[in-house]
Amino acid sequence: MYSSQFQEIINRRRSNRKFDPLVEVPDEVIKKSLERAILSPNSSNMQLWEFYWIKNEEERKKYEALCLGQSAAKTAKQIVVFVTRQDLWSKRAKWNYEQLKSNIQGTPTKLEKRGLNYYSKLMPLAYRNDIFGFFSLLRRSISFFMGISKPFMRFGGKADQRITVHKSCALAAQTFMSSIAAEGYESCPMEGFDSKRVKKALELPAGAEINMIIAVGKATKEGIWGPRLRVPYEEVVFEK
Repeated sequence: MYSSQFQEIINRRRSNRKFDPLVEVPDEVIKKSLERAILSPNSSNMQLWEFYWIKNEEERKKYEALCLGQSAAKTAKQIVVFVTRQDLWSKRAKWNYEQLKSNIQGTPTKLEKRGLNYYSKLMPLAYRNDIFGFFSLLRRSISFFMGISKPFMRFGGKADQRITVHKSCALAAQTFMSSIAAEGYESCPMEGFDSKRVKKALELPAGAEINMIIAVGKATKEGIWGPRLRVPYEEVVFEK
């Protein structure tokens, strides 16, 4: 049978757009939820993400305007900004390589060599870019010719890389929101914001991007705008 505890968490997690002004969210809840978010699955364990916890109340007030006046931002007791860092690929690849290398005892096994090559050779090929687009063309060419005779991963330009890092960051955001629900609080993921001004407020480099902003608080009845509506199971799940 299925887990009733997990089902309860999934049922509880709703996008709450107005939070109780009298109920605080303990810092310990946010910290533990961020620790859990870090454990989320992500592409090649590259962890090309950062999470900005807006703890200062004055700073948090700025997000009312940055999030275009959304009620969730206005009433939030805690705010976390989820950021993608595609530009850190080299640093993360090196970190993974060093971690694997430090755990090798004696002569590397075939699997260990494969892991080392993955981060020292494949990740640079997958993420490196140049102003002339040479590496994008190289990746597309490899995908095309290798894919003629057998299944092969199709990857190419910066758009593919952006999709990959945003998917990974969204997985972390989902873990965070599930954790918030498990601790008895509510959240609201927001996409309506001025990304340029948010980046400036966080002093982020050009290569960083805002994935989403999550408001956290205690639910109110006014915060849920209606029943949870979902397309029927049969319209979205196909058994082959």
